[in-house]
Amino acid sequence: MPSGRLERLARFGWMAGEFAAGGLVEGTRRFFGKEAGDAASALFNPEAAKRLAQRLARLRGAAMKLGQLLSLESADLLPPEFAEALAVLRASADVMPPGQVRGVLGREYGKGWEARFLDFDWEPIAAASIGQVHAATAQDGRALALKIQYPGVARSIDSDVDNVASLLRMAKLLPVEVDLSGILAEAKRQLKQEADYLQEAEHLRRYAALLEGESALFVPAVHVDLTTRRVLAMDRVLGEPIESLAAPDTEQRRRDAVGHALERLVFRELFEFHFMQTDPNFANYLVEPATDRIALLDLGSARVFDPAFCERYARIVRAAIAGDRAEIRAAAVAIGYLPAGEREDRARGVEELVLTVCEPFRHRGAYDFGRSRIPVRVRDLGFDLAFKKGFLRPPPPETVFLHRKLVGSFMLCARIRARVDVRALVEPLVGL
Repeated sequence: MPSGRLERLARFGWMAGEFAAGGLVEGTRRFFGKEAGDAASALFNPEAAKRLAQRLARLRGAAMKLGQLLSLESADLLPPEFAEALAVLRASADVMPPGQVRGVLGREYGKGWEARFLDFDWEPIAAASIGQVHAATAQDGRALALKIQYPGVARSIDSDVDNVASLLRMAKLLPVEVDLSGILAEAKRQLKQEADYLQEAEHLRRYAALLEGESALFVPAVHVDLTTRRVLAMDRVLGEPIESLAAPDTEQRRRDAVGHALERLVFRELFEFHFMQTDPNFANYLVEPATDRIALLDLGSARVFDPAFCERYARIVRAAIAGDRAEIRAAAVAIGYLPAGEREDRARGVEELVLTVCEPFRHRGAYDFGRSRIPVRVRDLGFDLAFKKGFLRPPPPETVFLHRKLVGSFMLCARIRARVDVRALVEPLVGL
């Protein structure tokens, strides 16, 4: 993978050239084919979308992570084919060749690092945006999962985030008038935290303490003697991908139990712990076949929330459950979703969006995630707000990774077709 700043910058330059050339070819084809559409729309084609996703996957690091984030956060701003293509980034990444893996371990552990292990599997178990995971056995027999960071990731975060944003604006995939500076600054802050595996090790220990006594969830233990800033050593967890519960022969009770545990965790994180794991990538969960306990594998993207911030969210949830539009509007202003004194049609649109997003809280009894059409309805409401009412306002920066967790958890429950009484879970936690 490209690890040097100049090499990564050159890749972004190549992508920009591809967009320009691809847009020219597509525009010419449309012109001679007499197809309707403006010049910018020539860039909004499935092939361009696939190329963008492929290039970001090869760069990995912050470039790929920001693409993942945009696929969730900006579905109402990006053309549908681009949002769909970027969604692929949530499930895959190219892997490091053995030579790069050997180089990282040599820098982190020093010469003769192989002597620390009885065996080391060069074929990665998993690969994501920041690093890849290898199975290994320590000299004393401990079964380990080693998360090894891609070289150059940490030092390229600022430039990668800026370059991805510039590329998307150049290709007119994000409206020029939308101010993303706050979101980009938050993305850089969070990504720098994710690239520090000593910080993640601390998050794993903190999370384990918060989940003490919780029978449905657990986190792998950290092995401090083999953990560095760029290598994280954890217990190796054996389990099934959480998506395996989507198989047709899975008992509904299992789907529902796992969905219940995940939804309960989200609300405890926000309203009780004030500490949240904000990356609900499906690959970050494994299910133990014998017990259905859920292993939470990745605590790099964790966020501490101010209790006052969490109370503002509790306020908007209470208002949505009550169907109190005036209180929803007041709470939306307090959070920063809506400026005070906003035009009435826009304010009503935000109210409707909140009520739609909060539908699982408002529903009495088990909510069927598999049958829900909330994502489609939210997309339509978002387009109406942005393009008909001209409400192009990015969410408050501190909510970006919270939104990722909320959206991703919904998608996960929908994928396994879980039915969960969400209202019964959330009411005690918001004071109802």
